[in-house]
Amino acid sequence: MKARLIILLIALSCYSCKNSEQKPQSLYNGSDLSGWHVDVPAMDSNPDTLNPFIMRDGMLVSLGTPGGHLITNDVFQNYSLLIEYRFAGTPGNCGVLIHASTPRALYGMFPKSMEVQMQHNNAGDFWCIVEDITVPDMETRRGPEENWGITEGKGRNIKNLTDDSEKSAGEWNTMVIEAVGNEIKVWVNGVLVNHGFNCTADKGQIALQAEGSEVEFRKVELTAITKITEI
Repeated sequence: MKARLIILLIALSCYSCKNSEQKPQSLYNGSDLSGWHVDVPAMDSNPDTLNPFIMRDGMLVSLGTPGGHLITNDVFQNYSLLIEYRFAGTPGNCGVLIHASTPRALYGMFPKSMEVQMQHNNAGDFWCIVEDITVPDMETRRGPEENWGITEGKGRNIKNLTDDSEKSAGEWNTMVIEAVGNEIKVWVNGVLVNHGFNCTADKGQIALQAEGSEVEFRKVELTAITKITEI
């Protein structure tokens, strides 16, 4: 009887653990941009300006121009963000911004945030946008310390660990960003490409860029987590 009770308690414990796991939450619904808002400076003077963010065939698409951002209405903290993307034409530039807050804090365009770069051949770089972060080998990956900064004209780019993680032009890439507390890890196609800590922000909105190149997103999913994956 005692043995059966122990087995039952173990089974209930396993069930409870499984059901406490968070399920992924898609950040777009496949039909419209509900839950997001557009910030495109060119629209200020001309409301008829083309919206560079559209839905197409169930995918979220950044047309690349005019430049701007698609920003979640909600603020997120402690999560894993899974993004599947590809350049629809000639590979170029784009990015995902996490911990976004004050709009147009840099160059009258970029919200205060930490950018995870999607630019072709540079996916996984960090760009500091009025927020900051620390990585190992800072001078090797960011340049001379006297040039570091988080505003216009400063050394804001922190190179990723490898540029060999991206797939060929036209193929789908998978990017995973884990952000817990002041720590951020980034994987591209299963390869760890960046790991930072002491980030000056630990929560905020999530933004996708229109930055010159057309990019298709077939998945943007967020899962609440409590700790960074250790490898």
